[in-house]
Amino acid sequence: MSNVYYPVQKPHNMTDAQFASLKEKSVELEGVFLNTLMSEMTKASDTEDMFGGGYAEETWRGMLGEEYAKNMAGNGGIGLADDILRDLILSQQSINLPQPAAQPNPALVAGAYQQ
Repeated sequence: MSNVYYPVQKPHNMTDAQFASLKEKSVELEGVFLNTLMSEMTKASDTEDMFGGGYAEETWRGMLGEEYAKNMAGNGGIGLADDILRDLILSQQSINLPQPAAQPNPALVAGAYQQ
């Protein structure tokens, strides 16, 4: 298995603004995933009895996990954003493909005129 990184290239039929928007959303979604991961990870860690614990720590711990996740996603993350971006581009391209016009069934059309 190769560990070569292939950055996602902007398709020729997509504007810079569309590509930037999709890229931003994919990084944001990776951040949400990492935030969930960080919050579950910090739930498992013990706090010191003397200075730790309580509602304030719970609040600040959640904020810290959110900031860690944003930082990780914004600096390349774990590669999930690239995969999400590729999927978003493919889904956008499939939506924008011209749909073939419905062709009437010749047997049905001929039958309609014969009746």
